[in-house]
Amino acid sequence: MTECAATGPAGAAGKPALADRPLVTPAQAAEVVGLFKVLGNDTRLRLLHAMHREGEVTVGELAQQVGLRVQAVSNQLQRLSDRGMVTTRRDGARIWYSIADPCIPAVLDLALCLIEESARP
Repeated sequence: MTECAATGPAGAAGKPALADRPLVTPAQAAEVVGLFKVLGNDTRLRLLHAMHREGEVTVGELAQQVGLRVQAVSNQLQRLSDRGMVTTRRDGARIWYSIADPCIPAVLDLALCLIEESARP
């Protein structure tokens, strides 16, 4: 098996390596489950990837990229915002969305690496 390109979220965010951390507590495990529930939606994953690729984007631009109605995208962005994964910036009447959490791109990269590696014969 080849090595994934992702350096891992800990290194990207300046946090200790997973092997150097204490064992995950039940409360932390529950938070991770909640995180995966938010990430466990194909639209939200595509929105995060689009934001990573583009930097800042409006709801309309995201809707066009993922082929959904603006209202549907707005609802999904609210869930990501509630979790602190995305942030907004207002410029007049426009609201720009971007990834707020520096770990998100590494998580997406690792997830894609995992599915690409598991698909190999």
